[in-house]
Amino acid sequence: MTAHLPVLPVLVPLACTPLCLLLRSRTAAWLMFLLAALGSLLSAVLLAVRGADGETMRYAVGGWPAPQGIEFVISGFNTPVLLLVSFVAVIAAVYARRSVAAEIDTRRVPLLYTCLCLTLTGLLGITVTGDAFNVFVFLEISSLSSYALIAMGRRRRALVASFRYLVIGTVGATFVLIGIGLAYAVTGTLNMADLARRLADIDGNRALLASVVFVFVGLAVKMAVFPLHAWLPAAYAEAPSAVSTFLAAASTKVAIYVFCRFAFTVFGATLVFGTMPIGPVGLLLASLAMLIGSAVACFQTDLKYLLAWSSVAQIGYIVAGISLATSAGVSAGYLHMINHAVVKAALFGVAGLLLLRLGSVRLTALAGLGRRMPWTFAAVVIAGLGLVGVPPTAGFVSKWALAAALLDQGQWPVLVVMLVSSLLALVYIGRILEIAWFRNPVEPGETAKPPASMVAAIWVLVLASLYFGLDPTVPAGLADAAADALLGNRGE
Repeated sequence: MTAHLPVLPVLVPLACTPLCLLLRSRTAAWLMFLLAALGSLLSAVLLAVRGADGETMRYAVGGWPAPQGIEFVISGFNTPVLLLVSFVAVIAAVYARRSVAAEIDTRRVPLLYTCLCLTLTGLLGITVTGDAFNVFVFLEISSLSSYALIAMGRRRRALVASFRYLVIGTVGATFVLIGIGLAYAVTGTLNMADLARRLADIDGNRALLASVVFVFVGLAVKMAVFPLHAWLPAAYAEAPSAVSTFLAAASTKVAIYVFCRFAFTVFGATLVFGTMPIGPVGLLLASLAMLIGSAVACFQTDLKYLLAWSSVAQIGYIVAGISLATSAGVSAGYLHMINHAVVKAALFGVAGLLLLRLGSVRLTALAGLGRRMPWTFAAVVIAGLGLVGVPPTAGFVSKWALAAALLDQGQWPVLVVMLVSSLLALVYIGRILEIAWFRNPVEPGETAKPPASMVAAIWVLVLASLYFGLDPTVPAGLADAAADALLGNRGE
C-alpha cells in the first residue's frame, strides 16, 4: 500500500464521487464526502511525514514510466498545498451537514456532495500531477464541478455568478491549454521534469515565450489576480455557505501553486523573472489588488461580498511575495497562502452560520448580534484581526515575513501599499464589529442556538490561526521547504 500512497489523495475522493450520487441519500452522500476528505488528509499527512527529509516521491500511473507515462510527484513544493486542501475539505465536510440541509433542496443534496468530491479530486490532482496536460485535465474537473456548486446557491443571482465564472474560467483554461500546447510543440514532451530539461537548452524561441504568456495569463484568471478577478466576488458570495467556505480556502490557492510550479520548476526563474518582466508586472498587479480589493470591501453592505473582495486583496499579498522570485519572498507567499486559507474559511463559515440563523448576511441585519451571539462574534474578532495582521494571529506572522522580503529587495513602495491595505482591512473588519457590538438590534429577541458541528468547525479554524500565530513552526517550515524545492530543484 505504501508504494501506491502518492495516488491515494486523488483516488479516494474519485472513488467516493459516484457513490454520493448512486446512494441517493443525504446522510450517505455526506458520509462519502467526509470519508473522501479524511482519506485524502490521512494520505497527505503520511506523504508529508515520509517526505520530511526532502525526498521526492514519484508514482508512475498504470506502471508506465515517465516521460512516456503520467506520473504523480510529491515534493516540498506541493506538500503544503496537499495538506491545506485536504484539511480544509475535512473542516468543510463537518461544517456542511447542517448548512447544506438548510440551504439546499433535499433532492439536490447528493448532487452537491458529488460535485464537492469531484472538486476535491480535481484540486488534489492538480497538486500532485507531474504532467502538464494533466494539470489542464484536473483543472477542468475542479472548475466544471465548481460551476455546478455555485449555481446551487439559494438566490437566482447564483446562476448569473456561475455563468460568469464559467465564461471567464473557460477563457482562462483555454489560455492554459494553448500555452501547454506551444510548450509541447517546442519540446515534444508533456512531463514537467522532462519539459524543464529540454527547455534549458532552448533560448529565445518565440513559441516558448508565447507559451509562458498564455500559461500565466490563464492561471492569473484562475488565481483571480487583479484585474482578472471579475468572477470571484459573486462566485464566493452566491455559492452555498459550505461551498464558499471550501472554495475560498482552496481554489485560488491551488492555482497559485500551479503558477509557482510552472514558473520555477518548468520554465525556470531565469526565463520567467529574468528574460520576461513577470516580476515587475506581478508586483504592480499585486499592489493594485491590495488597494482596490480592500477599498471596495470597505463599501460592501453584504458580509459575503465583503469577504470575497477581501480575498482579492489577500491574493495580492501572496502574488507580491512570489513575484520577488527570492527564497524569502516565495516562502512568505506560501506562508500567507496557508494562513489566509485558514482565516478566510473561518470567516466564510461564520457568514454561513449567520445566514442559517438570520436568513440574511446584510451588515444591517447583524446589529446587536455581538451581545446575543458572543462566541460567534469572538470568532469574527480573532479571524478578522488575522486578516488585518495583528499579533498574535497567523496573519501577522506571514505579513511580517512578506514585509521583510520586500525590504530585502528594496521594494518599499509595495510595502507602503501593503500597510495601507492592512489599514483598510482594519476599516472593513471594524465596520462589522461596530455594527455587531455597538448598535441596537433591529429585531430584539432571543437568537436560536447555532448547530454545534458548524460552531466546532469554525473554532477549529480560529484556534488554528491563533496557534500558527503563537507558534508558526509548522506552516513556516512547510513554506521554507516549498521555497527551497522550487528555487533549488528545477525540474523536480
